[in-house]
Amino acid sequence: MAVRYEEPSRVTRAANAPIRWLAEAGIGIAGTRALRVRGRKTGKPRNVVINLLTVDGVDYLVSPRGNTQWARNVRAAGVVEVGPRWRRRRARVSEVDDAAKPELLRRYLARWYWQVKDLVAGLTPDSSDEELRAAAPTMPVFALAR
Repeated sequence: MAVRYEEPSRVTRAANAPIRWLAEAGIGIAGTRALRVRGRKTGKPRNVVINLLTVDGVDYLVSPRGNTQWARNVRAAGVVEVGPRWRRRRARVSEVDDAAKPELLRRYLARWYWQVKDLVAGLTPDSSDEELRAAAPTMPVFALAR
């Protein structure tokens, strides 16, 4: 996997804190969900807010910032919990092959481009298949098993 990580600024982290709190309380804003994953180094639960993409009944986690801490933790743990505090759903995860990512990335960008446009290595919802294939190794995508 090519390594790319768009680290969030302090302002972004501060802005994400109330959005994460709302997601953990069950109030999703524009498709946000709370994600909980065990830390790969400490073993402590880590909470982040993500945009959960659903395609043909399968839920996907997309890391538009690249190889983020939460993506590394998901890769190491193989299991996540999604949803608010009182009704989290535990799911196994599997990383999606780069060849299958272009269509998923296109759908993700179609829905959340307004939110992630500065994080996705210059991609847009109208990016060509070649551009999406070229960026696929730098953007982890995970499928959740039901």
